Amino acid sequence: MLKRRKFIASALGTAAASMLPITVNTSFTNETTTLLKGKRLKKGDTIGLVAPGYAVSSDGLEHAKATLRKMGFIPYHTDRIIGNYGYFSNTDEERAKDLNEMFANQNVDGILCARGGYGCTRIMQMIDYDTIKNNPKVFIGFSDITTLLNGFYKETGLVGFHGPVGTTLDNEYGISQLEQLVVNPKKNLEIKNSVLTEKQKEDTEYQRYIITPGTANGILVGGSLTLINALIGTPHEIDFTDKIVCIEDVEESPYRIDRMLTQLIEGKNFKNAAGLVLGVFAGCEASSSKRAFTLKEVITDRLQPLNIPAVYGMSFGHIPTNFTFPIGIKAKLSTTSMTLTVVEKAVL
Repeated sequence: MLKRRKFIASALGTAAASMLPITVNTSFTNETTTLLKGKRLKKGDTIGLVAPGYAVSSDGLEHAKATLRKMGFIPYHTDRIIGNYGYFSNTDEERAKDLNEMFANQNVDGILCARGGYGCTRIMQMIDYDTIKNNPKVFIGFSDITTLLNGFYKETGLVGFHGPVGTTLDNEYGISQLEQLVVNPKKNLEIKNSVLTEKQKEDTEYQRYIITPGTANGILVGGSLTLINALIGTPHEIDFTDKIVCIEDVEESPYRIDRMLTQLIEGKNFKNAAGLVLGVFAGCEASSSKRAFTLKEVITDRLQPLNIPAVYGMSFGHIPTNFTFPIGIKAKLSTTSMTLTVVEKAVL
């Protein structure tokens, strides 16, 4: 294991070498995946609620339904969402069936995952991808839903939305960020970070900093670091080549972040990414142990040597102010302004 002094010296040396901004993938490469976009959502549309992973509480479900009504939508769900099968909302078969039927149901205009948790990797082989191809819809979620978002995109070309789930869609920032992509879409949409509270400014996990300066163009992929890694070796492993990779995680110690980033770096094509956008890694800061590396030390040590434009602290992840970004859509990253610009509409 690297000695702490050697570790920091190495990181500082790399930082000095990477101070000059770089530009990666200045023109978009041809993406072989044919994009499928759902129709934009409008007031009065029916939004199907699903729980493809963990069970959702009755209070959580009612909260999600109330929020959707407040936004002008009509919430809908089947009885499968209120079941319990261990820590899952239902059996693998029933959770997959719920998803398949939501896409097939002509009365459902969009789909919002009620919560994340765990379980989506178990149902990937049970999804009816032909039904999704024939019925593309706005599909929203994050955390464990990372599996479905990236899997749907790889299998069908569906543009999904990494954004709040039903139980966390409860603040003006999150709602407005979602609506600007799926309700009132426009080209060259600049996704802006939330304004930090005084308490957040003092929290190192919310600290915003440039890992490697530069600009990048690419197609957005990613989500939860844990789930990105869980897809490795499966048919739905993410191809990072020329992509802007968005990454966040929650309640993971720095050494576990280190291990997962190292696995990505040593993998097939993570080094070929166009840009790296890290959200807030909530609950991932080091303990007070003198032998522990900080979260920032781990991230800079692992990612700076890649010489890929990269930032940390963007407003997405397991935090209240969680912005939405579309999987499969072209975007531009500026590390100077710490912004993502979505260059095309993500819905029809």
